Amino acid sequence: MDQTEQLSKLISEIYDAALDPSLWEHVVGKAGRFVGGPAASIFSKSPISGEGNVHYESGIGPHYWELYCGKYVKLDPTTTGHYFADVGQPIAVADLMPYDQFLDTRIYKEWVQPQGLVDFVSAVLDKSMTTAAFFGVFRHERDGIADADTRRRMRLIVPHVRRALLVGRLIDLKSAEVATFADTLDGLNTGICLVDSSGRIVHANLACHVILDAGDPLFAIAGRIAARDAQTHHFLLQLFAAAGDGDAAMGTQGIALPLTGQDGTRYVIHVLPLTSGARRITGIAYAAAAVFIRRVAFEALSPPEVIARTYKLTPTELRVLLAIVEVGGVPEVAAALGVGETTIKTHLRRLFGKTGANRQADLVKVVAGFSSPLISQRM
Repeated sequence: MDQTEQLSKLISEIYDAALDPSLWEHVVGKAGRFVGGPAASIFSKSPISGEGNVHYESGIGPHYWELYCGKYVKLDPTTTGHYFADVGQPIAVADLMPYDQFLDTRIYKEWVQPQGLVDFVSAVLDKSMTTAAFFGVFRHERDGIADADTRRRMRLIVPHVRRALLVGRLIDLKSAEVATFADTLDGLNTGICLVDSSGRIVHANLACHVILDAGDPLFAIAGRIAARDAQTHHFLLQLFAAAGDGDAAMGTQGIALPLTGQDGTRYVIHVLPLTSGARRITGIAYAAAAVFIRRVAFEALSPPEVIARTYKLTPTELRVLLAIVEVGGVPEVAAALGVGETTIKTHLRRLFGKTGANRQADLVKVVAGFSSPLISQRM
């Protein structure tokens, strides 16, 4: 099977997993092998709470994941860099810190090296104020560190993984059985509309009817869905036509289309193709795609971003500050980050000067003051 055929089949299985979450473990493993590694995962972690959660994984196993989530996530020097990475862009360890410095960290010596691993290439799928979700592939000694081809392959599949996960979170189906699909859509608060390749509405749930009847930001004309914004409308028509041609034709754009209503209300639209793979059984009356529209809250800055901006911290200073909160004193932070204690003390002096804190305990209070008790995270 050549790479084009392999990629097409993989993309189809990724979108099938949007409607059948039981497929994700298999799909994640297959995606990891396509990128070039024996293990892969979809996981989330927070630089604020120091917590991590594995949602789907293949190749690492429960023992090492329990060790990571229970202990090493707090020692992981790449967490802050991961959080601030651009959504969808492949990043490896060397993009986040000097690789030779990484080799001196506790997480490398105690968690990475014993498994024969040498690198981890990942991409942010989504992020909130406190947490980011990722798709990542582990590279083994026999694979070497991530190279240009590894990144290229990540770029080919990450947009599809992201689209499938975003849609899957909205509908939360256990299986894509045609007998229950329409009923399931009708019971959701998210506006969902099934359309053919020309945008003709085949089925719309109640929430979608409410939006269309209001005529803003989407409306129906001559039985077809349309957007008030001309550019978005044109792009939607392109996506619908592409959906009729199969998964690969959907491309990597239009994963989350932003829209703003006339009253300033913000929405986001996702489009899932239904003409390939197991999703064909849900294609009621020849629907080519499912359109999902939901309101979104104001996107505030995350606590780490606010802290960094407030005190004008460099990325390294922010990483040390968060490590002080999660790991502890100077010796522990130095060991976790793979640098000397003198280096940590230098950063501490700068942190004291910028924040006005006098003790490490005061730094903990600084971070705690920026944490929001109103935010709870789940995939």
